[in-house]
Amino acid sequence: MTKAVPVTVLTGFLGSGKTTLLNRLLREPGMHGTAVVINEFGSVGLDHDLVDHTEENMVLLANGCICCTIRGDLVEAFERLAATPAAQRGELRHVVLETTGLADPAPILHTLMGDPRLQGAWRLAGVACTVDACHAMATLDQHPEAVKQAAVADRLLLTKTDLQAAPEALMQRLRDINPLAEIRTDAGGSLNALQALLARPAAAFTALPDTGRSSFFPASGGPEANRHDDRIRSHVIVRDQPLSREGFFAWLDMIAKMRGDDLLRVKGIVHLDDDPEHPLVIHGVQHLFHPPEMLPRWPSDDRRTRIVFITRGIDAEDIDATLSVFERRRARRAPAPQPD
Repeated sequence: MTKAVPVTVLTGFLGSGKTTLLNRLLREPGMHGTAVVINEFGSVGLDHDLVDHTEENMVLLANGCICCTIRGDLVEAFERLAATPAAQRGELRHVVLETTGLADPAPILHTLMGDPRLQGAWRLAGVACTVDACHAMATLDQHPEAVKQAAVADRLLLTKTDLQAAPEALMQRLRDINPLAEIRTDAGGSLNALQALLARPAAAFTALPDTGRSSFFPASGGPEANRHDDRIRSHVIVRDQPLSREGFFAWLDMIAKMRGDDLLRVKGIVHLDDDPEHPLVIHGVQHLFHPPEMLPRWPSDDRRTRIVFITRGIDAEDIDATLSVFERRRARRAPAPQPD
């Protein structure tokens, strides 16, 4: 394998339609070179028999959930996949990892992003989450795993909308849980969104929501807009002035070490004072962050720093206050201007 192969994680609660959507994806033209890793909960695998595949491009992980009991098997599965003839011939273009309906996706993403045995051969392309339009409200009430699945997704794909249109209350709840995600409510749109996630380049930057000019506030509006009974909230930090590279990374490292377990997803575009023409893109899950990437140019005229946090049980003011502390420290250390 001469270059990193993108991996798309397909998650969603039990019965939400992951396997159905995956089958539709694999029947699409242009999906040659797509391998599938399926994780099933139980000693007897069944889902892999329901998915269109060849033996060469299918890996089954049964008898456990990769988010907890068999994470080591996940690494082994990717090592086996890398040794397949298709991978060795350079024909492997994408991998779709379908999780169990009970999976907490954060440890899975952590493994894909941070395990040294996977570095260089694989890269995380994104996360898609299927949401059952008929039962999602009750599922989100009763199962914290479903909330976390929705919280870390890049795409929220509503299923069974042919049986019931997505209630506005569900749409609002999903927007409150995850304002970053693109939400698709039609079958064709869901398939297209999943295909686009597989195809996006490694340096793709998902645009952050328009947060206005306030220095800091929740993405969806008022102070309680993203407050949720399951303690998962979204926060946006905005800074008009460029940040010190040293101070910013020291702050980010501190946040990750102190509250990493509760940082479900972090995405941001950062204006650094030592390289104002090239924005820095950050992307993290819990304690682990992708190596930051510099974009060749700003994607729009908006050059503010914008960082979106999806967190569990963290006060918005605490995140903002810690960054302000690092900014003040840098200001105190800055040398005074010399007279002419």
